[in-house]
Amino acid sequence: MFFERPDAGRRAVLLHVTFKQKRGQAGHADGVDSAAECAELARTAGIDVVARLGATRDAPHPRWFVGEGKLEELGAALAGGDADLLLVNHDLSPGQQRNLEKRLGCRVMTRTELILHIFADRARTYEGKLQVELAQLNHAQSRLVRGWTHLDRQKGGIGLRGAGETQLELDQRMISQRIKGLEKKLGTVARRRGQGRRRRQRGHVRTVSLVGYTNAGKSTLFNALTTSEVMAEDKLFATLDPTMRRLAVPGVGDVVLGDTVGFISQLPHSLVEAFKATLEEVANADLLLHVVDASAEDREERVAQVEAVLEEIGADDIPTVMVLNKIDALPADAPVPTVPGHGGGAAAVPVSAVTGAGLGRLIDVIGERLGVAAPAEVLLRPEQGRTRAWLYRVGAVLDEELREDGSMAITVQADADLLARLERDGSRVQRRAPVRSPAPEAPPAAPTFVAPPQGQP
Repeated sequence: MFFERPDAGRRAVLLHVTFKQKRGQAGHADGVDSAAECAELARTAGIDVVARLGATRDAPHPRWFVGEGKLEELGAALAGGDADLLLVNHDLSPGQQRNLEKRLGCRVMTRTELILHIFADRARTYEGKLQVELAQLNHAQSRLVRGWTHLDRQKGGIGLRGAGETQLELDQRMISQRIKGLEKKLGTVARRRGQGRRRRQRGHVRTVSLVGYTNAGKSTLFNALTTSEVMAEDKLFATLDPTMRRLAVPGVGDVVLGDTVGFISQLPHSLVEAFKATLEEVANADLLLHVVDASAEDREERVAQVEAVLEEIGADDIPTVMVLNKIDALPADAPVPTVPGHGGGAAAVPVSAVTGAGLGRLIDVIGERLGVAAPAEVLLRPEQGRTRAWLYRVGAVLDEELREDGSMAITVQADADLLARLERDGSRVQRRAPVRSPAPEAPPAAPTFVAPPQGQP
C-alpha cells in the first residue's frame, strides 16, 4: 500500500453520484443502471451492501468528491449498518480516496478496484493471472503520486533529498520493471495464440467467438452447444479465462467456438489493454455470436456497451449474429423482444441455453453466415467411398442416389470451401438454385469432432 489504509470487511455502503449534463438534467451513465450494476458487482465479490446513497452534483468536489452534507450521511450510514467499507461507483483521484478514508475511518474502494478484485479472484489460468496482475499494476502505477504523504519530499539544495522521494522512485522503478516482465510474458502468450490461429487457417478451420454483456448466459450457451462443462453462474464475470471447443456445423464441418470474458459498462481501459491477447481471438474470428439477455430491460444499452468495446479492439466489422438468450425467462404470453441489428446480419435468433429451444436454428444460422450455400449435387466415382463416408460424418448429405454404374449422386448442403475441396479431389459438383428448408427447433445432438479420412478433403 502507498499510504496507511483502514482494514476492509464484507459490509459496505454504496455511493453513486449522478453528474448533471450540460442541459441541467441528470441521467445514468450510457443508459445503464450503473448503481444497480455496481451492487451486483459487490455481490459477485462476496460483499454485502447494507445501504445505498445517491447524490446529484454539477461536478466532483475536488477534495471529498461529494459535499460536507453527504459526508455526514455517509458516516451515519456506515455506523448504522455496522459497515467498514465504502464502495464508490466512480473513479477517484488518489487524494480524494485518501481524504475520504481519513474522514470516514473506513476503507474506500472504487468501481475499477472492485472489478480488478473480482478479476483477480476469478483468474485460474497462467495467462489470466498474468493479465489481471498487469491491469492491477497499471492501475497502481497511476496512483503512486501523492501516495507517500507520511514521508519527506524532495527539496531544493544540496543534501536536502528526502526519503519520500527516494521511496517513490523505488516503487515506480519496481512496478515499471514488473510491468515490462509481464508484458514480455504476455507477448509470448500472444505469439502462441497467433501460431494456433495460423494452424487453424491453414487447416481451413473457421472460428466463432461468443461475445456479450457479462451474465448474458454465454457460458451456458457455450456448454449447450459443445457439451462442455465450463463454469456458469448467475454472477458477473463468472467466466474469465477464454475457452475453445470444437462445434460441428452441418455443411461446414468442424468450427472452433470460443467463450470469452464478458463486457460491462465503464470497463476499465487497463483491463482492455491487459486482455488484448485474449481479445485478439475475438478480433480474428470469422463470426461473432453477440449473446443478449432477452429478459434484461436495458438490453439495448448493453448491446451498445458491447459494440463500443468491439470497436475499441477492432472487431466491429466482423459478421455478427445477434442471439437473444434466456427466452425461457420471459412471460409465456410475452412477444420475443427485438434489439438493434449489428454487422449487417439477419434478425436476432431467440434461444434458451437452459431448455435448448432454438439451438438447432442457431446452428443453421451459423452455417448460413459462414457461407453454406444452396444444395448441390456431387457425383462420386465408385472408388470414392471414403469421401462419401466423410460427407455423411460432417452432416453435409441431404439425399443420395446410387446409379447402375456404381457411382453415387449425393445432394449436399455445404459452404464454398468444402465444395471447392471436393472439386479439387476430382468430384463433379453441380450447384442448384437456392432452396430453403424448414429450420429445426429441437436441440442438436451432442456435436463430435470427426477428422476427414487420410488422403481425403
